Amino acid sequence: MKKMQEPIEDPLSKLTQYSGKTFVIKYGGSIMKNKKAEEAFIKDVKYLRKLGINIVIVHGGGPEISRWLELSGIESRFVDGLRVTDEKVIEIVQMVLSGKINKKLSLQFNIDGVNAVGLSGVDNKLIEATKKYVYKGNETIDIGYVGKVTKVNSEFIKELLKGGQVPVIAPIGCDNKGNVYNINADYAAAFISSALDAEKLIILTDVEGVYRNINDPQSIIHEIDIKDVNYYIKEEIIKGGMIPKVQCCASAIENGTKNVQLIDGRNDHCLINDILNYRGTIISYRSGVKCQKAI
Repeated sequence: MKKMQEPIEDPLSKLTQYSGKTFVIKYGGSIMKNKKAEEAFIKDVKYLRKLGINIVIVHGGGPEISRWLELSGIESRFVDGLRVTDEKVIEIVQMVLSGKINKKLSLQFNIDGVNAVGLSGVDNKLIEATKKYVYKGNETIDIGYVGKVTKVNSEFIKELLKGGQVPVIAPIGCDNKGNVYNINADYAAAFISSALDAEKLIILTDVEGVYRNINDPQSIIHEIDIKDVNYYIKEEIIKGGMIPKVQCCASAIENGTKNVQLIDGRNDHCLINDILNYRGTIISYRSGVKCQKAI
């Protein structure tokens, strides 16, 4: 008699282990230009919610901000990757992030059956911040209304999650004097993730992860232990714009997040596929073997 085969486990069932847990997802501005990927992303979030996973989304919007600044005749200026934000620029930043991108994204979620609420970091003092400076040697550079997060109203977010909502957050911060600040979305997502003790912080990028050699797609580093981050930076394995991204990921883990996964947001259904298959780069406390600097 032929032995009956064991049923094959549905790969998607692996995601049920995260039911009741919280994922914070940073949704980058560069990904929003890909309409097909955006539609797949919304469907992935809908599926994760059906499994009982709490979702918090922090979105960027750099390319759209630059476009509106250009339309307004204002030059985009950056210092160490941070947008110089004077009084005119912060008005446009708020308009684009809080008024345009945030509402469009939250509306799209609701149209697709996901209970989402669009928020700015100034709502209910969701993100409190202080002015950020850039230091180069003995020089202190004032970059305007750019902020660093000092506090997150985590109880407010938790109440929304308990109510079955998906908070969609624009990274705008405020202080007690009424000043409003432009905040890097990676840093905002990392701080929020830590405040919520999230199971995962997922950073959607326009690359597949961290590479030993950016010119070699096969050289992706699949796991990084946070104790090795400084080593990778010193050896210039992690460099350029990836340095602050990885540093804020490491900071998130040090302050309560279980692990961080950097994945390519341009791929269809990247959330489901990459979480299941451990694609991209996972940053955690796991020990691994240091990679050698590419020659």
